[in-house]
Amino acid sequence: MFKYLKSSHVYIFFLVFFFISCGQSTDDKKNTKDSSATTHPADNTESSVPGIEKLSFTDTISLRAGENMRFDNELFRVKAGKNIKLIFTNTGKKSPASMTHNVVVLKKGTDIADFADAVHNAKNEQYVPASVAPLVIAHTGMVGGGDTDSVEFTLPGTGVYDFICSFPGHWGTMQGKIVAE
Repeated sequence: MFKYLKSSHVYIFFLVFFFISCGQSTDDKKNTKDSSATTHPADNTESSVPGIEKLSFTDTISLRAGENMRFDNELFRVKAGKNIKLIFTNTGKKSPASMTHNVVVLKKGTDIADFADAVHNAKNEQYVPASVAPLVIAHTGMVGGGDTDSVEFTLPGTGVYDFICSFPGHWGTMQGKIVAE
């Protein structure tokens, strides 16, 4: 019986130790709460991207994507305040079964996952409904295999702007960044 009591005490000791080590102290909880209250995804906008200095400035963004659900280029460098032309070509085969894609340039600080969630049921509005207009700088139409669409826009200030395909499920692999300097 002494052997049983001794092993149960060891077991209880380890359980108590485990729960204590997994919990946060009161100070940790306070710091977590304080930092989450002052940090918002929109406040964490990037001002640049590593490697951008190696790219030349452009005023024409040419993107291609097809059945592989990836843009052929995911990083561009432009001048803020200049007119930009975006040309998007769907490289898939021209058929009714080909995947359709678009390009949506988002305002700085827009949470991509939240945006994608807000547009996933907007098929009749080409997955860019009026309800998200305040988050969008520019977008192409939905483009089927073998087709092209273009749009012109100006980035209002310096910083990093995300672009995605807003077709449901595509944004996870079809996204990139435009750095305006």
